[in-house]
Amino acid sequence: MNYLGTIFRISGGLCLFLYGMKVMSSGIQQAAGSRMRKVLTFMTGNRLLAVLTGAAVTAVIQSSSATTVMVVSFVNAGLLTLKQAIGVIMGANIGTTVTAWIVSLIGFSLNISGLALPAVGLGFILGIIKWKHQNLGEAILGFGLLFLGLDFLTKSMPTLSPDALAFMADLSGKGLASLLTGTAAGLVMTLITHSSSASTAIMLTMAHSGLLPYRMAAAMILGANIGTTIDAALAAIGTKSAAKQAALVHVLFNVIGTVWAIFLFTPLLGLVDILTPQGGGISARLAMFHTVFNTINTILFFPFVNPFARLVSALVKKEDPRAGAVYTLEYRSASMQDTPEFNILRAEKEIRDMADLAHAMYGAFSAAFGSMESEDIRQTLDDLKAKEEYADAMREELSRFLIECTRHHLNPASERKVSQLLRIIVDLEDMTDDCYSLMLILERSVRKEQIFKTREREALAPYILQVEAFLVFVREHLGKPLLSDQAALAAEMESNIDKARKKLRKLGRKRIEAGKNVKTELLFIDMVRRIEKLGDYCYNIVEALSYM
Repeated sequence: MNYLGTIFRISGGLCLFLYGMKVMSSGIQQAAGSRMRKVLTFMTGNRLLAVLTGAAVTAVIQSSSATTVMVVSFVNAGLLTLKQAIGVIMGANIGTTVTAWIVSLIGFSLNISGLALPAVGLGFILGIIKWKHQNLGEAILGFGLLFLGLDFLTKSMPTLSPDALAFMADLSGKGLASLLTGTAAGLVMTLITHSSSASTAIMLTMAHSGLLPYRMAAAMILGANIGTTIDAALAAIGTKSAAKQAALVHVLFNVIGTVWAIFLFTPLLGLVDILTPQGGGISARLAMFHTVFNTINTILFFPFVNPFARLVSALVKKEDPRAGAVYTLEYRSASMQDTPEFNILRAEKEIRDMADLAHAMYGAFSAAFGSMESEDIRQTLDDLKAKEEYADAMREELSRFLIECTRHHLNPASERKVSQLLRIIVDLEDMTDDCYSLMLILERSVRKEQIFKTREREALAPYILQVEAFLVFVREHLGKPLLSDQAALAAEMESNIDKARKKLRKLGRKRIEAGKNVKTELLFIDMVRRIEKLGDYCYNIVEALSYM
């Protein structure tokens, strides 16, 4: 029964630790989500900047798994290139070592129960008060729960007998076999917790309590380094080849790093002993080992980013583009730390693609209207029908994706943004419907020999260009803050389109009164009305951007 009680206490402490990590990460993401999105959008081809970004983001959200899942999603969406992703993944492996240092320097050096309980109380109070830093309270609460769980873990660890300690020490000193055993144990532990940060903290706790010898714990950290790649691999299932390449980068980077570290294990431990400050206990040495290993691994790979990218591209070939491919957008998140704030950034990229699709459809209509060739019109009609169906799928998938984001805890600014993005998606899909309807009008006019005369086409041409300019304006400002003068310019563009519509409708009615073909003129008026609706959709999107 004594053993059963110990198991329950260790399990409870572990669950409290993992829950605290999740709450703390969620609070930090909500407090700094918009700033971190700006950091990622600032990403360039500079590989050093990519490494620093990966390290910084992972240090904040406390999970390399979450960062790499996010990277796979962003590569899949086209927000990051493969070379940028390699740099971010390298940096994520360095950033994840922060957890080990926090546990080592705070968890075992201070009275953490005395620190944790006040943090829980303060975090709870700050979290329920209605003020602008409410998310900070959640982060503090998570911090307190994390260290409370760590305190329970430390106090619940059983004390081994001298014979058991001797056996463990003997096991950890049996050369390559012992290293592989420790690596496998760390791999399994990380697969269970889905977080290398959490499994490393558990290993540090066990080593601090005397349950793990130094060499065995260090080998388990190497195993955790492989186990953390599972989330990226799972996130790549069903994605484009670029996302699969990014996931393979993470797997190869961590596996190759672990292999060389096993063969150079003793010299690596010697370097760690030199770098660890005097008086540092086993937990400090393990935290140093974690940092040194990941830093050296990054330094070794850093000059070979381009060859590494070519290798991965050769291993995972790009799929052939297929016309009319079915649009899908899967919601991806890490098991331990969800990343809804970053998923919103991915959705914004897809919405910009949807705006590009609407603009391309309108451009195709404009070109067909300019030529009025029956064969061109039929081909364009078929093409726009496929694009309109694709846009319908985009609306359904993007709406579902954003609704999934709202099921996670978002900050008020992000909730407001999601609401407006859902509104923008509807307007963009309505645009594609009307572009297709415009092509149907053109096709009908040719099929029934109700051809628009040169004078009518010349009257419509400036009107078509006005709306196209408004579409370009919307495309350029999606995902960006809309300034007051830009909003005023959009209002002016909308007003000018309305004025042009009234003149053209009046022209159509006069032609009917003058005895022109009534059916042709009605088609002309219908076309004027639908083109004006595109301007209305553009202005609706501008209003949504203003509310963001």
